[in-house]
Amino acid sequence: MLQAADLTIRLHPEDDVVIARVEIPTGTLVTKENVRAIVTIPPGHKIAVRDIAKGQPAHRYNQIIGFATRDIKAGEHVHVHNLAMGEFQRDYAFASLRKDTEYFAEPATFLGIVRADGRVATRNYIGILTSVNCSATVARMIARHFENNLADYPNVDGVVALTHKTGCGMASEGEATDVLRRTIAGYARHPNFFSAQLVGLGCEANQINVLLDTEKLKRSDKFGAFTIQEKGGTRKAVENGIARVKEMLPEANKVKRVPVPASHLTLGLQCGGSDGYSGISANPALGAAVDLLVRHGGTAILSETPEIYGAEHLLTRRAVSREVGEKLVGRIRWWEDYTRRNGNEMNNNPSPGNKAGGLTTILEKSLGAVAKGGTTNLVAVYEYAEPVTAKGFVYMDTPGYDPVSATGQVAGGANMILFTTGRGSAYGCKPAPSLKLATNTSLYVRQEDDMDINCGTIVDGTETIPQVGERIFRRILDTASGRKSKSEELGYGEDEFAPWTLGATM
Repeated sequence: MLQAADLTIRLHPEDDVVIARVEIPTGTLVTKENVRAIVTIPPGHKIAVRDIAKGQPAHRYNQIIGFATRDIKAGEHVHVHNLAMGEFQRDYAFASLRKDTEYFAEPATFLGIVRADGRVATRNYIGILTSVNCSATVARMIARHFENNLADYPNVDGVVALTHKTGCGMASEGEATDVLRRTIAGYARHPNFFSAQLVGLGCEANQINVLLDTEKLKRSDKFGAFTIQEKGGTRKAVENGIARVKEMLPEANKVKRVPVPASHLTLGLQCGGSDGYSGISANPALGAAVDLLVRHGGTAILSETPEIYGAEHLLTRRAVSREVGEKLVGRIRWWEDYTRRNGNEMNNNPSPGNKAGGLTTILEKSLGAVAKGGTTNLVAVYEYAEPVTAKGFVYMDTPGYDPVSATGQVAGGANMILFTTGRGSAYGCKPAPSLKLATNTSLYVRQEDDMDINCGTIVDGTETIPQVGERIFRRILDTASGRKSKSEELGYGEDEFAPWTLGATM
């Protein structure tokens, strides 16, 4: 365990840098490293423990995080002014670290809502979805009718409108439309929705009937689909939507929570507003919780492909087969081409906030980000919003932008989101509850209304990674059983619905 008196955190004996646990003033002797700070080192930032020559790699986690852009002396602050990206070969070593998973004999349980088809929900919403931005207002008007008007239905978590900014001005067929339709269909089927309605305008590129046919969705007593134009305009469409929800509410309210195995949990893993502590505290602690969930038979989805870039070799080595590992590398190559076509590059990360928190390159950020996935085998790789059917640790290709990434995970079946942050990201994700994990204690105290769990105790030296991982796992079970997350209490989750927009807007 890290001692509270330690000034720095060393992650591997071979590392060239260590991390400042607290601010280290100029001239301070870091006794454990036998190095004196040449300048003041901000908390969460890196201090060199040995000289690094210009052009040579710097290591953290015993992995390359960048290359010195000038000579760096021991005791210097290592950051964007003297460290940058560089090309180097990654050894994918497909499936070389594959190992048998040791499952628990008696799986943990939570209080879930069992649907008629056997799937299990963690929440009980009624959803209003849209095929196009043009029907967003009608969807919101339907949902707004039921705000603060569900006292007679205590087992219904809400009527939620999930709207978006696309659906027209795009090709009616092709990759962009396929992704949008897949996302909408994933939400329409989501077990956390007792029932759903899909509202369109009528003349959009993303035609409702084509969407239903392509995604094999059928109208039923629990799933309706209509357009504003066919209903005779806004007012009549809203009245129709309200009437259908009223019909659903008594049945939706009859649900009961019953004990079910933790194998029914599917977690979407996110990190946003990361800092220098993310890969030390919250991310590995979440990874420890993921290992527990997988050993209990559950599923966890790691995503954000631009934010595993440079660390993908750590995942390919854990793949159950070469085929799974190569599928992940294939998505990396797709992203390299995608960013090139759009005049960008994969190393345009970290964000300004990440850099302020101590992260210098995407390599460094990625190495911390993959820690969320724990240590078990990578059993499958999915494209954006594809239904996740495998049990265990899986990967879904998504952008790094958190709302878009989490939207894909929920469309794939995630019934809870676990979101680590070191800068204070505020986020919710209806219909799936979202737990926020703070990487440091000062953030937890400062934004306690947003943060569910403080992982800064690892940095403080008062808890170990396994201890915090166990605490996260228990909170996951409690939240799946109905305990509200901080973001739910604040009302987050509707505006964060953000399907991935691909291709040109025409």
